[in-house]
This record gives sequence, C-alpha cells and structure tokens, in this order.
Amino acid sequence: VQLQASGGGLVQPGGSLRISCTARGSIFRILNMGWSRQAPGKQREFVAAITKDGNTTYTDSVKGRFTISRDNAVMTSQMNSLLPDDTALYRCNADVMAVQGIGTTRKSLWGQGTLVTVSS
Repeated sequence: VQLQASGGGLVQPGGSLRISCTARGSIFRILNMGWSRQAPGKQREFVAAITKDGNTTYTDSVKGRFTISRDNAVMTSQMNSLLPDDTALYRCNADVMAVQGIGTTRKSLWGQGTLVTVSS
C-alpha cells in the first residue's frame, strides 16, 4: 500500500500546475487525503485536505488559488495563480483502511513528494 505523487515541475509566477497523488495496493477504503509542502529551509506546512465525504480544507495562503479533488484513489490539486512562495516539495498523505488478511487495518501513508518550482 503506497502513495505516488506526480505532476510537479517548473512554472512561471501567475501560472498553473496540476499535481496528483494515487493510492495503490490492497486498499478497502480511503478515509482522508491531503497535501503538505516543505520549502527549502522551512518547516513542513499543511496545504489542503479532502475527507471521504468530499469536504475540503485549505491553508489561508492558498485559498482561492488551489482546488483539491478526489476521484476514487486519485487526489488532484489544481494550483492557479502560483507564487514564488509556493515553491516546495509537495507530499501527499492519506489515512486508509488497508486489507490485511481477512480484515482491515488503518494505516497512515505518505508519498515521496513532487517538486513544484515557481520562478521566472
């Protein structure tokens, strides 16, 4: 059971980028998924999250610019009006009910991250 992030890259200020996170493996149910980011020399910070019911939360700095969504095992973040301060390694995380034997067990997963660079 793992998470795989993709879609990062280099974009100019004011541009847009879409990053995705795919949950793979023997998963019975995905509970919550989200994104955190860590810029060079800074601590990791929460970016956005989406519950199993589709409720979303965002950190203030990305409200109105980022939109998080989920379709089954794939979470996507559409990032618009990007700023240099958005430059960071974006890592996805998820709480899932993984299949274990004849039952399930709750697991917290982290992906390896995808790098987003906003620069002219």
